[in-house]
Parts: sequence; structure tokens; C-alpha cells
Amino acid sequence: MATSAHCTIVEDMTIYNSAAQKQMLLDALDGCDELNLDLSQVSEMDTAGFQVLLLTKREALKAQKTVRLTAHSKVVTELLDLYNMASYFGDPMVITAHEHAAGSKSRVVF
Repeated sequence: MATSAHCTIVEDMTIYNSAAQKQMLLDALDGCDELNLDLSQVSEMDTAGFQVLLLTKREALKAQKTVRLTAHSKVVTELLDLYNMASYFGDPMVITAHEHAAGSKSRVVF
């Protein structure tokens, strides 16, 4: 039977947190077959943070495990769209009518 784990990222996914987040996610992945990442609290993300997600997904694929991104924050959705990587991760992204009408108020850092 597959074991699953749920992680919520509560800090910004930036270069300042990327080393610790990388280790936390790889450790979590090592202890399960399915890892669900709740990204709803991510309010800032830069390329280093995106690379952590990419590495986690790649390592899961190598180990024949599953990583699911759930509850994407607006900034995560924007970055996945910007890099045209939403299909690579393959997770459904829900955008409410309110979010669509409000436009972007999140912060993507380059």
C-alpha cells in the first residue's frame, strides 16, 4: 500500500529559504510514495524556489513516486504560467472568478 504525506509550505519560496525547503521536501519524499504539497501560503517565489519544486518533482519521478502541488497560491500559478511548466507538474489549478477579476497582487521575483 502506498504511503502518503502532506506538507504545507508556510514561508516564501525564495533563495533565502530554498536550501532548507529543498532538504525538507527531499526528506519528506524519502519517507513516502506520494507527497502532497500545499502551496496556498506561498506569497513570494523566485527562481530558486521554483527550482526546489522542479527538483522535488524530478526526484519523485526518478524514484517512481508522486508529487502533487495543491492549493496553488496566485504567485505559484503565475510562475508556473510564466515558465510554461503547469503541464509538467500536471496538477489541476483552480482560479476563482474573484481572483481572475482582481488581477495580480502577488509578487514574482526575478
